[in-house]
Amino acid sequence: MNSNFILVVNGEPNSVFSEIFIKSISKIKVKTPIIYIFSEKLLKKQMKKLKLNKKIQLINVNKLKLNEYKLDNNSINLINIDYKQKKSFKKISNKSQQFIKKSFDTAFKIIKKEKIRKLINGPISKKDFLNKKYLGMTEYISDYFSKKNTCMLIFNKKLSVCPLTTHLPLSLVSKKINKKDLKNKIILIQNFYKRFLNIKPRIGVLGLNPHCESVLQINEDQKIIKPIVNNMKKKGYKISGPFAADTAFLKNNRKKFDVIIGMYHDQVLTPIKTLFEYDAINITLGLPFLRISPDHGPNEKMMGKNLSNPLSLIQAIKFLDKN
Repeated sequence: MNSNFILVVNGEPNSVFSEIFIKSISKIKVKTPIIYIFSEKLLKKQMKKLKLNKKIQLINVNKLKLNEYKLDNNSINLINIDYKQKKSFKKISNKSQQFIKKSFDTAFKIIKKEKIRKLINGPISKKDFLNKKYLGMTEYISDYFSKKNTCMLIFNKKLSVCPLTTHLPLSLVSKKINKKDLKNKIILIQNFYKRFLNIKPRIGVLGLNPHCESVLQINEDQKIIKPIVNNMKKKGYKISGPFAADTAFLKNNRKKFDVIIGMYHDQVLTPIKTLFEYDAINITLGLPFLRISPDHGPNEKMMGKNLSNPLSLIQAIKFLDKN
């Protein structure tokens, strides 16, 4: 296993990611060489627009293996993926689909060939790239590596969250909640915390319904969530719930947990972003490598302004450098 490199896929070429990437590697010092997959020509145009400067060292993975290069992070170690665009930044469209796909395919081939276990990817436009085929990049990457049992963990040392369902319309959430998925995610979370933080996490599970009560005959909180929580508690997990989502994140309540599992995306993503803003990273659990993305999107409104906050990417790089 070769863990001596961090692969970084830029993702959507028209986003704030190139800006926060350059800011991140300029601001922090890490031991692990970082390899960036992006367009050389477009990167130079964007650096000029942003008034950011960094030397580029081109890497040709078809000629030499990565460990045959002498790499450090004083330069941008770049694997070039050609992309024709006259302006430094443009409005996001489906024009970038093939570029993004080729970027990820290149990264995935390197991961398999050289057994790299650290990947960061920048944001993409779900509407333009995934085109309703996948709910999000968690599912896209999981499918490529034939991993059905994965989960999204929005990680912060003080408190992390995991949505049982990801980018799913609310009208479909209740139909997708089941005992098997909840149990699998609890196991993935505990395994991650024990391996990388050497602790058995305190896990809180939220109910689906307001106050964990339902006027309907079917009550998911009592019929699905509570039995799994009780079962996992008997197996030695530090787990409790279901709890009402409207009070779970109050100060005296959230300090009881390392991780809170919610039933849908915004149930846990809204409070965690309110609490920590950019100080959180999105980790996919269950893959044969660590995959992390900064916890934000392409942010078209901020492109080319040199005002974007790199904190989430910095935290992602630091986490992978230590592990």
